[in-house]
Amino acid sequence: MDRERNRRSSRDPGLSSRRRNRMRMPRTLRATRAGWCFVVIVFGVGFAALNTGNNLLYLILSLLLAFLVLSGLLSESSLRGLRVERRLPRELFAGTPNRIALRIHNDLSRTPSFAVLIEDRCSGQEELAEAGRSFVLRVGPKDSVGRSYEFEPTERGELAFVGCRLSTRFPFGLFVKSVDLELETQALVYPRIQDLPAIAEPQGTLEIGNERRRSANEGDVLSGLREYVEGDPVQRIHWRRSLHARKLIVGEREGEKSAQIEVLLTIPESLDSAEIENRISRATSEVVQHLDQGRQVGLRTATNRFAPDAGFAHRTELLSFLAWVKAEAAEVPDAHALDCAPAKAAR
Repeated sequence: MDRERNRRSSRDPGLSSRRRNRMRMPRTLRATRAGWCFVVIVFGVGFAALNTGNNLLYLILSLLLAFLVLSGLLSESSLRGLRVERRLPRELFAGTPNRIALRIHNDLSRTPSFAVLIEDRCSGQEELAEAGRSFVLRVGPKDSVGRSYEFEPTERGELAFVGCRLSTRFPFGLFVKSVDLELETQALVYPRIQDLPAIAEPQGTLEIGNERRRSANEGDVLSGLREYVEGDPVQRIHWRRSLHARKLIVGEREGEKSAQIEVLLTIPESLDSAEIENRISRATSEVVQHLDQGRQVGLRTATNRFAPDAGFAHRTELLSFLAWVKAEAAEVPDAHALDCAPAKAAR
């Protein structure tokens, strides 16, 4: 007998989870203000019926009790068979409104669900917190409904969505019946994005505040030659043709490559937490802005260096590092040390 049960559970991986759900307290019930008034009326009518023996009061009491039973059955049918899917955006930034998508499925074949409130929950640093809520008026049998809510994380770092609570006041609004669903999802919140002014295409090496940038903007293909004009970059001089022509000749290039930029992040331990978060937030804002403008972006700290690159995978690598980075005890290398290994433009 036990072997047969083990074989059935191995065939159906969801069987054990359903057993655990049956063993738990399936529902929680809470009376609303109207519900408490209704309960007081029921007790009053029952007390009066017992004292007077009036058959009409007994009939009214029976109708009120049947009303309670009907409310419980209908609310149970609204919650039974529901399951929720959560879809997070590809990037979550602290201090920025993010849309969290929910998909509510009704697995029952005949019974619809009405007036369901979905409360999504995440685990904060101290206790369980509500991430957001959505309301669904009706979910038909074997149907699904999409909803979303706005979620704004307060801090960078790891965030765990632990589950959601489904509750309904259907049909009469006397009681709130709820059920908790396990729906665990791990997310990484990136640092806060600041509003920065538009940055023009940098030439050479620049140092601005907490960042150091080196860039190059050369084309891919040599399309033609012309005489040197004052103001042309020295890198564009074609020296071999200039020797033959005995004058400076400049090469025109097509297919301009994106600039390469390296951001320097300094976060010594002597700074307070607010200034550390501000520097990380500014570095994140610079990285995102340059990547959105099509540039290749690198990142350097006292102990780590990411070579300039582009693409979504590189963007995720940089933002993930900034989401976890902490203050460093090591001293930040000076400008001479940085010039020893500059970010070079692709030729």
